Amino acid sequence: MEPDMEPMKIAVLHIRDTREHDPGFQLELDELNASAATQILAEGHEPELVATWQLSLEQVQQLVDCSDAVIIMGGEDVDPEFYNGPEDYPGSGTHEPQADRIQIAAIRYAMATGTPLLGICRGMQLLNVALGGTLVQHLHNVQDHRCEGTDPFAQTRVGFVAEALAEDLSSGDLHLCSHHQAIHALGAGLQIAAMSSDGVIEAVVHDSAKATAVQWHPEHSQTAAAQLGPLIRRLAHQHAQPAAGEAEILQHQFAGA
Repeated sequence: MEPDMEPMKIAVLHIRDTREHDPGFQLELDELNASAATQILAEGHEPELVATWQLSLEQVQQLVDCSDAVIIMGGEDVDPEFYNGPEDYPGSGTHEPQADRIQIAAIRYAMATGTPLLGICRGMQLLNVALGGTLVQHLHNVQDHRCEGTDPFAQTRVGFVAEALAEDLSSGDLHLCSHHQAIHALGAGLQIAAMSSDGVIEAVVHDSAKATAVQWHPEHSQTAAAQLGPLIRRLAHQHAQPAAGEAEILQHQFAGA
């Protein structure tokens, strides 16, 4: 942690602690969650891992209020009902609509209260949906973004990174991706921060709120120090900044959402 940075409490929101229908996927996500928590601790901050599928709206708002920053982790596809997409599409599987609903509420509430936010993989897609965007439901070249077998992570090098974000987004690195969906139409206020060479949006930032999201997995144990570390430091810098005037606008926009 940088000398002038105060320790933060970071809420790490994932979906669930058990998946009887898919224990292998649960193990994969548990490892990613644990790696994220380890890197947060290494940066001098306090992680709080929270499964959201049974939380109420009031509980998730209290959680955000008690946190200095929020991270939305990966998991199942976002339920198409939240972006008016068809229910039947290639690669569709289990959806978690209650967790989607609660995490969307957490995203909107964090943005409205000026709480720094980071979305990872599904977390980026959910941020986009929370702001009215849509998703590509199944990439035509999915093999370039997700592998089969025991190691689902494909190596991806971004072809474009916004110059101001090059350090935060580890622009010179190979990134580990595992996804078959991606952002289609951008949500309100989001700007493209990185793209892969095949045109898939790999990172976004909000034009006024303290929100950043990446499609790859910086929290993977092989990359967490080099890639998640800078993103956590970005959250810390944002937390240290005074709340800007957009908070009142966002509060009005998301009131009752």
